[in-house]
Amino acid sequence: MKNLVTALIFTFATTVWAGDFEDGFAASEAGDYKTAFSFYKKAAEQGELAAQFNVGLYYDVGKGVAQDDAEAVRWYKLAAAQGYSSAQYNLGAIYANRKGLLQDDAEAVRWYKLAAAQGNSIAQHNLGAMYANGKGVLQDYVEAVRWYKLAAAQGYSIAQLNLGARYANGKGVLQDYAEAVRWYKLAAVRGNADAQFNLSQNYATGKGVLQDDLQAHMWMNLAAVSGDKGAQKARDVIAEQMTIQQIAKAQAMAKKCLVSKYKDCD
Repeated sequence: MKNLVTALIFTFATTVWAGDFEDGFAASEAGDYKTAFSFYKKAAEQGELAAQFNVGLYYDVGKGVAQDDAEAVRWYKLAAAQGYSSAQYNLGAIYANRKGLLQDDAEAVRWYKLAAAQGNSIAQHNLGAMYANGKGVLQDYVEAVRWYKLAAAQGYSIAQLNLGARYANGKGVLQDYAEAVRWYKLAAVRGNADAQFNLSQNYATGKGVLQDDLQAHMWMNLAAVSGDKGAQKARDVIAEQMTIQQIAKAQAMAKKCLVSKYKDCD
C-alpha cells in the first residue's frame, strides 16, 4: 500500500477585477510578470483582496519580483485577515514547509483551520495530515479522518487516497477493506496514480473486493501510465499469474478506460 500523501499545494487567485487588477491579470496572461506585479501592487495598496493575495504569491514564488518570504507573509496576512481563504491556505503552507524562523507547525494548523472552515478542500486535507502526523497539534487519527472526509467529499483525490489508506490500516476508523476500495476507486478514476496502484493491489489480493487479475493488471497498467515509478514492475508481477489471452484483455480494458477518461473502467 502506498504511503499517505501529505504534499502541500499552493493555490492561486483567478478572480478578475476592474482597473489595476485587470491590467495586472492581462500582463500576467501575456507572460509579463514584472508589469503584472506592478499593477497588482497598486490594486493591493487600494485594498483589493485578490490583488493582495497575488502580490503575496508573487513574492512567495519570486515571479516578477525578488523572492521574499517576509513580504509574502505580510501581503497574505492582509488578505487572510479579511477572510480570503486562499491566502489563509498559503500561509498555512508556508509555516508548514519553510525551514528556519518561518517554520511553525502550530501556526500552520491555525491558518489551515481558518481556510478549512471556509470549505477549502486542500486545507481540509492538509489539516487532516497535520492531525495524522501530530504536527502542530496532538496526534489524533479520528480527527484526521474527519478532515480527510470533508476534503474527499469535495472530490479532492489525495484526500480520497488517504481516506482509503485509513480504512485499509484501521487508523481512526474500523478497518474496512471494502470501504478502502471504494475510496481508492474514487481517487483512481480521477487519475491518481497512487490510488490506482493501491486499488490494483486490492484486486490482486482480494481484499475488500473479489480477487480479479484482469482488474489488478488494468489498474496497475493505468498507474504506470499515470507516472507511478513502481507500477510497471508490479504490473509484470501480476502478469506472471495470467495467460497471454488474459493479459491482452486486461490491456484492452486499460485502453478503453483511458480513452473514456475513466468513465468506462469496469
